[in-house]
Amino acid sequence: MSIGDNLNPIKTLDKDTVWQLLEQHPFGRLAVEAAGLVDIFPVNYVVHQRKLYFRTAQGSKLSSLIVNDQVAFEIDEVSEEHVVRSVVVHGRARRLETRAEIDAAEELPLRPWAPTLKYNFVVIDVEHATGRESTVPTKATQSPGTGKSLLIVESPSKVKTIAGYLGDAYEVESSMGHIRDLPQPSELPAELKKGPYGKFAVDVEHGFEPYYVVNPDKKKKVTELRRKLKDADALYLATDGDREGEAIAWHLLEVLKPKIPVYRLTFSEITREAIERAFGELRELDQDLVDAQETRRILDRLYGYEISPVLWRKIASGLSAGRVQSVATRLVVERERKRMAFVPADYWDLSGTFARTDGEDAGTAFSARLSSVDGKRVAGGRDFGDDGVLKGAADKLAHLDEQAARELAAGLEDAAFTVRSLETKPYTRRPAAPFTTSTLQQEAARKLRFTSRTTMQVAQKLYENGYITYMRTDSVALSDQAVTAARRQATELYGADFVPGSPRLYSSKSKNAQEAHEAVRPAGDSFRAPNQVRGELSADAFRLYELIWKRTVASQMADAKGSTATVRLGATSSAGRDAEFSASGTVITFRGFLAAYEEGRDEDPATDKDGAKDGDKRLPRMAEGDRLDATEVEADGHRTSPPPRYTEASLVKVLDELGIGRPSTYAATISTIMDRGYVRVRGSALIPSWTAFSVVRLLEEHFSDYVDYDFTAEMEEGLDRIARGEEDSTDWLQDFYFGSQGHENGLKPIVDDLGEIDARAVNSIPVTEDITLRVGKFGPYLEVAGAVDPETGEITDPIRANVPEDLAPDELTPDKARELIETGKADGRELGRDPVTGRAIVAKDGRYGPYVTEVIPEPTAEELAAQPVEYYKNGKPKPPKKPVKEKPRTGSLLSTMTLQDVTLEDALKILSLPRTLGTDAEGNEITVQNGRFGPYLKKGGDSRSLQSEEQLFTVTLEEALAIYAQPKQRGRGAAKPPLADLGTDQITERPMVIKDGRFGPYITDGETNVTVPRGETVEQITPARASQLLAEKRAQGPAPKKAARSTAKGTTTKGTTARSSTAKKSTAKKPAAAKPARAGSKG
Repeated sequence: MSIGDNLNPIKTLDKDTVWQLLEQHPFGRLAVEAAGLVDIFPVNYVVHQRKLYFRTAQGSKLSSLIVNDQVAFEIDEVSEEHVVRSVVVHGRARRLETRAEIDAAEELPLRPWAPTLKYNFVVIDVEHATGRESTVPTKATQSPGTGKSLLIVESPSKVKTIAGYLGDAYEVESSMGHIRDLPQPSELPAELKKGPYGKFAVDVEHGFEPYYVVNPDKKKKVTELRRKLKDADALYLATDGDREGEAIAWHLLEVLKPKIPVYRLTFSEITREAIERAFGELRELDQDLVDAQETRRILDRLYGYEISPVLWRKIASGLSAGRVQSVATRLVVERERKRMAFVPADYWDLSGTFARTDGEDAGTAFSARLSSVDGKRVAGGRDFGDDGVLKGAADKLAHLDEQAARELAAGLEDAAFTVRSLETKPYTRRPAAPFTTSTLQQEAARKLRFTSRTTMQVAQKLYENGYITYMRTDSVALSDQAVTAARRQATELYGADFVPGSPRLYSSKSKNAQEAHEAVRPAGDSFRAPNQVRGELSADAFRLYELIWKRTVASQMADAKGSTATVRLGATSSAGRDAEFSASGTVITFRGFLAAYEEGRDEDPATDKDGAKDGDKRLPRMAEGDRLDATEVEADGHRTSPPPRYTEASLVKVLDELGIGRPSTYAATISTIMDRGYVRVRGSALIPSWTAFSVVRLLEEHFSDYVDYDFTAEMEEGLDRIARGEEDSTDWLQDFYFGSQGHENGLKPIVDDLGEIDARAVNSIPVTEDITLRVGKFGPYLEVAGAVDPETGEITDPIRANVPEDLAPDELTPDKARELIETGKADGRELGRDPVTGRAIVAKDGRYGPYVTEVIPEPTAEELAAQPVEYYKNGKPKPPKKPVKEKPRTGSLLSTMTLQDVTLEDALKILSLPRTLGTDAEGNEITVQNGRFGPYLKKGGDSRSLQSEEQLFTVTLEEALAIYAQPKQRGRGAAKPPLADLGTDQITERPMVIKDGRFGPYITDGETNVTVPRGETVEQITPARASQLLAEKRAQGPAPKKAARSTAKGTTTKGTTARSSTAKKSTAKKPAAAKPARAGSKG
């Protein structure tokens, strides 16, 4: 039967009749609702093969269809002959211009029904048709399948929620992220290791073709997906809509090679409405996004594999260079360099308390600060440069020292102050735009004390469970549904006056429109208020959801309104100097969006005490000429502060402003530079290591472009152009690696012509004229070059001193360096000889503190010769074995000892530990020992803490037995008070303390425990840092249980050990409509 047969004439039905007809079809009502036709009647309809097709009366095109089991079609123009202008089968459109073509069209099985049918079909205008086929590679088959469709997402956390919305017609599976990637060169097949793929797993000589392999931990998942694909009638790729997600979808196609219809869909939130809309907006795979992601992956491989080995050779093994991480490290190092070079400046001013003497508001006091003296503005912190010198013209600024300030204050004690001017201006403040990935990380760091990693982990869970929209986005735009939801909720909660007459529209700064998702907001076409989800979320998840909800709702609220008043008052001192003070105050008359949310701020390097705003306070009513009483006019001294160190929030902000990297990768970047030892955290500040100084110096001197901020931002823009289809990825990589006319020196020529790098110079930083810091294999140390001995004329050995791990670079002042060198002079000092063994006892300064040890002499030739000879079975003597080196006795100095003052007697007492006290009644030996966390008694597995280090040498067996006679407290330090009380956690509202545990000090709030990080001391842990560490620990979730090992034998069969193929894929190109399989890729 042809498609055009059995078309009945068009009829018009009323609403009730349509509903009755639609009730007979299982998806009829939903189809009408999804098409938005519920209230658009009358409806014109066509009956074909006993199925109902309909269109609105306003136009001549069908708005939606109900498909039968055979063919789906749209009527482009309904004439008396009922000509069908286009047919859609399995996502491919075919022009049917003549009745003969229509009659000749074959009826092919359709894909299963999708919720929003309106959008699942392509309408082609006959006169403008191109005939271009879909680029989604698919082949129709006659296989009956199971009637189900297979839908693949990235994360397993999404599966249950999405499956619940789709029902039994769909089987939802997860790819568990990327299934395929570039292998390490060492993992390449033997035949490829010496070929063009051998260095990078990328053939740079032939179009930068990558060689992909299925990740070993994903082979089981791929097998499972292939098995499920065999029973499916259609495949839906529902990975995320960004570059990463598009690349995952492409890899799935390349590996699974489906022979059934394939459809690409994305949703920005896991809600029923979003999923239905996604099925109505099926699209082709975005090849430009795939190319951009692949280019980024190849770029990072080239960058890291070419530059990192230079770091290994010249600084230390295990280091790495990266396109974004190296620039982020440079930012942190540059800020520390500024702090090290900073010269503080002292300056003084005056503050006073004033009040009207009569009239309205008489006696109401307010504070004001000195602003000018004799017509010159008083210099404040922002007027000084980092070199401590005034930046402005000296003749226009009054730089007061302590003496001048105190004299002026004394001269104003009895002065008559009057109001000289009063100025009032309207105050308007607009709400911040909804969250992007970058601003979400910044605000969560400021308000919730979350690290970037914690923010993204918690946001990922909120997204996957349907609470927020996709959290990786550069866009600040909201959908129409979101704008309506935010305005409705603001009206309900705060009143109609708090919502502007028209919606607020925000535009994104991102040039990459293809990746500009919606802003991060609560999910759904109507938002759930925080109190509605409190019981469903963890503490961290609730706090982040509440933050996102407040920001989104506030973004659609009215401006805050008020007024700002500035008053200037003055007097003449007894010495005849004119002094003018100023004060300002802001009065909010209409809170507007502030009723819901107020944006946080980072520390401003230019803001100091004199520059702090007096905002949000009301000044008393005054008029020009009013007399004022002055009390407490005092001189205040100030000192300028160095630029603040970056926090995670401020580092994310500057990376985003510079256009370096993608906001979605900032959390991983910051984690990487911490894991590599380039940066550590103290409180919330990021402190660079001395290794980072060496790395940045080497890169600046020999790879300057590759840590240049503008060059790195241009690389990111290049990837964006590729994603927008404006630039060819292969050409771009060619320019980057081999060079081009615009940039003559590509990465390869630079590496090839690198020349000799002075490793000693790269790893040296002058501290004073004679003290140099060097970065060594085992950490940083100070060195003073050897001097010429005046008596012998020989050059003495250099003096070296270890640099404490917890000492920040800007804290290594010349005075501190000299102090450490004095300690270093005592390093290796021989204290004498042990009277029992005759061995030398020396004091040393180790990486983890000072200690004493004995020197064990090397065996003599006679001792070596005296060793017993061992023989082979054939009677020949074996080569003499090297004697096992005896381990020297070693002990850390007690807290009361220093390297310079420790004596031989002290050392022998330390080396006498552990000391055996005797045995108990059962014969168990009791010893006293000095451990990492203090002195303790040990009896078998039972340890008891001692109160002081002196007890190491004075405690007796009787005293030890008495201690053991007491009931053992739970835990080592249970009987002791906490090491530190940190107050209440702002997130969980539980008390935080630091305790001394078996494996070291740890932070706890009673439910979550986290060890104090290595390199940080108990004293350095602030309440904010503790809250941050606990939040990170909670975000990680419980540790996974170890799988029990099977003890059953004989369960492995020969059939399960078949080798996987490593054959390369064919280099033949696929049709231009689909992305060609990369040469050498491995499925």
